[in-house]
Amino acid sequence: MSKNIKPTPVEWEIMESVWELGKRATARDVFNHAFPNGEKAYTTVQTILNNLHNKGMLKREKIGMVNFYSPTKSRNSMVKAEFSFFLSRVFNGSIQALADFLMDSDNLELKDLQAIKQLVDKKEKELGKKG
Repeated sequence: MSKNIKPTPVEWEIMESVWELGKRATARDVFNHAFPNGEKAYTTVQTILNNLHNKGMLKREKIGMVNFYSPTKSRNSMVKAEFSFFLSRVFNGSIQALADFLMDSDNLELKDLQAIKQLVDKKEKELGKKG
């Protein structure tokens, strides 16, 4: 995925469905999975799948009259790229600035803080073993 090409929110929805469906999915599979109540039109899903293919996020294989789509990147790798872009743009690349923001959040509860502390403790142990 190019650094300049970012998935839109609806493209993320479609990608989530493709990842959940497995290696190969048709437009009908994705439509039924992502929008079981018809929240989007089938043709819209086809268009988004083709846009994702054109952006290099999906491979497309035509078998007979049917296109099968599969991701070119794992969900984890795309999340990492999105997070790096967000961190760079919003917090000037500073993890500490992000952590300060989270600590000042009105939504932070004691259980969240405890979970974060456990994650920090685990990471410190991992880094200690490397050092």
